[in-house]
Amino acid sequence: MTTTPAPRYAVNEYTPDPAVVFDRAVGETYVRYAHRMADRGYVQSSLGGMVVRVPHPKYPDGVAYAKPNRLSLEEMTVEDLVITDIPYGRLLYGKVATSVGHQMNREILRLRPDVNCVIHLHHDETIALLAAGCEEIRSFSGTFSYLMQKPIAYLPAHLNVEEDVAPIKTFIQDTNCLVMKRHGITVLGRTVSECYHRVNTYAAEVKRQIIVELLCAAKGTKPEYMSEEEMKWMFAQGDKVVYPEVVRKTEQR
Repeated sequence: MTTTPAPRYAVNEYTPDPAVVFDRAVGETYVRYAHRMADRGYVQSSLGGMVVRVPHPKYPDGVAYAKPNRLSLEEMTVEDLVITDIPYGRLLYGKVATSVGHQMNREILRLRPDVNCVIHLHHDETIALLAAGCEEIRSFSGTFSYLMQKPIAYLPAHLNVEEDVAPIKTFIQDTNCLVMKRHGITVLGRTVSECYHRVNTYAAEVKRQIIVELLCAAKGTKPEYMSEEEMKWMFAQGDKVVYPEVVRKTEQR
């Protein structure tokens, strides 16, 4: 009988590394976006969070800036931030343990080297909409798919990938947004700014769905959804639309 070897380090094990120097500019960016999300009403408690990956020569996966447990994104200051490695979640900088949600976030970073920011929120309207019987988030705008660039992945209520991260590897390559029934959302981005804008466009689309469903119920009409074909085309065109490049003409002689 074979046994799985124990991990080299425990989650939240205190292993400070002098080679990991706190970058205040990264910390200020983290707190600025954390407070922006709180200002938009996305933050209800100390649960939920954000992680930002920063390259480091000693750590192939980079290191992760995260909030500690007990504090909400709304309360965060630069001094509160901690830094962990990505494979194990051990503390490289700071002395306060991360929350259980950080284990999901860093697993996403481990599996998606193109992602450098993950935001996890207990989004009120999402929880309410799915609890009301809606099975999925529908798109009505021409912006959502350009920004999100991949389809939403839906997780059933019984599957908690914060506590057991193993299932994440089965779907994370094909999405930039997880909708977790009775729980919330997890959004991925290549930068903090991109991740934040994806959160905002997602929240706006949920709000539109609620408004459309109510208006259609009142008027006796049928909602006009974006088709899967339209969304698939926009997913593929996302970078061209959202991040057009500067055109430099060659000098004519």
